Amino acid sequence: MKINVAKSAGFCFGVKRALKIAFGAASEETNVCMLGDIVHNEDVVSEIEKSGIRKIKKLSSGKNKTLLICAHGTSHKTFKKAVKLGYKIIDATCPMVHEIHRTAIEMEKKGYGIVIIGDNNHDEVKGIVGQLKREAIVIENAKNIPLNKIRKMKKLAVVVQSTQNQEKVFKILNSLKPCTTDLKFFNTVCRPTRMKQQEMKIMPLENDLMIIIGSKTSANTKRLYEISKSLNTRSYWIQSKAEIMKGWFKNAKSLGITAGASTPDSTTQDIIKYIKQITR
Repeated sequence: MKINVAKSAGFCFGVKRALKIAFGAASEETNVCMLGDIVHNEDVVSEIEKSGIRKIKKLSSGKNKTLLICAHGTSHKTFKKAVKLGYKIIDATCPMVHEIHRTAIEMEKKGYGIVIIGDNNHDEVKGIVGQLKREAIVIENAKNIPLNKIRKMKKLAVVVQSTQNQEKVFKILNSLKPCTTDLKFFNTVCRPTRMKQQEMKIMPLENDLMIIIGSKTSANTKRLYEISKSLNTRSYWIQSKAEIMKGWFKNAKSLGITAGASTPDSTTQDIIKYIKQITR
């Protein structure tokens, strides 16, 4: 069986940068903590915690403490509170996420109502919402668009969670266009996400089966799986080799593999090695 690995599989620039900052903080600072996960991958989070960085649920006194802001970013309120409590701040927010923050803030200042296409409970979306003075509208899918709320906005600016499925984004956008005469759209789906999704429109058609590697908490991995599954029913989403079933590979001459933006190469290589062993 031939194994084809996606060129874009694994860590994106933002994740690599965040981890470099995190490990640097662990070696140079004492008492480093983070709110939530640095990225959405349990293996990576475990490595970060082994380096000495503690995960906390809420902010307390920040005296002699360093707060690491995770790759998905955080709200202005949390940032401000941490500074007030005395934390030293080290910001590992992805630059592309910061760009979304800047766009949303700038458009709000110009009087636009802000719409965010993304997952309501995702850390990145919460961080974008948390930059704004007025309430933003978050749209998760084309079926649940609060059109009445949107029609009340005379001017509309739309930004997108960086890991969204582009096709779904444009479907939602088409539903918004008739609601206002002044709509500004900013396609803030990041370049690594676009590259990964583009490969997923081709690979499932060229391979007998697909394996998508990444945490079940990873939004970008979820999108890759959804695209793959829609094109090839023999698509499987796994986090480790323990989930692999030998029966998946029956009569398969080619296997396509990709990995989410927060999946370490070591995990992908471990899975490839295991597949080669069981399919000899």
